[in-house]
Amino acid sequence: MPLTVHQFACLSDNYGFLIRDDATGKTACIDTPDAAAILAELKRLGWGLDLILNTHWHPDHAGGNAEIQAATGCRIVGPKEVTRIAPLDREVSGGDIVELGETRLEVIESGGHTLGHIAFHDPVSGKAFVGDTLFALGCGRLFEGTAEQMWASLSRLAALPDDTAVYCAHEYTASNARFALSVDASPELKARSEAIFAARERGEWTVPTTIGLEKATNPFLRAGSAQAFAAVRTAKDNFKG
Repeated sequence: MPLTVHQFACLSDNYGFLIRDDATGKTACIDTPDAAAILAELKRLGWGLDLILNTHWHPDHAGGNAEIQAATGCRIVGPKEVTRIAPLDREVSGGDIVELGETRLEVIESGGHTLGHIAFHDPVSGKAFVGDTLFALGCGRLFEGTAEQMWASLSRLAALPDDTAVYCAHEYTASNARFALSVDASPELKARSEAIFAARERGEWTVPTTIGLEKATNPFLRAGSAQAFAAVRTAKDNFKG
């Protein structure tokens, strides 16, 4: 059955996502970057909330858990690492399934940004919620994991169908594009970057992206090996453009 995604901007550069199983009306939020904004959107839409689905433990992803649970009575699902800052009602890891009404979300191991990072994938509607693992033209910093771990995680995401819509958690695309142009002169990347810069000038979002588009133009997915990925990641960490 279809899965409706309601996307909204919050904090300085985060996106919030409310997802609703159309068959049953069951609703979840992907991470809790801004409790007040999430509760306001739920009220505006007239939706209840059944689940919080955390991708990782960072405060701009799990910091609103307690306030939202208190306001809605929802259950909290996520990787064990979230318990560093908030309790979980259910701990999940790669290979698990989370049911939201009739929607079955596959949990994908995607550590590297943090050790226990996960992503949620709905293969029926072709949507993936990837937190801070994969960005449009970028990927998350290696705050806890290794380049080998992150490369394995990105490779799992790259194995999803090319038309999979990728909902990443931040609007970093213009800065990612400036870096990508410094390491890749392909016409495809240049054309995409020009479209991104124009979209951002108009105040438009660049999320979601797709797996196919990222495989074609994202320098991190195009690296080809963990060693090459590590070199690109180091270059991005030191990039001043």
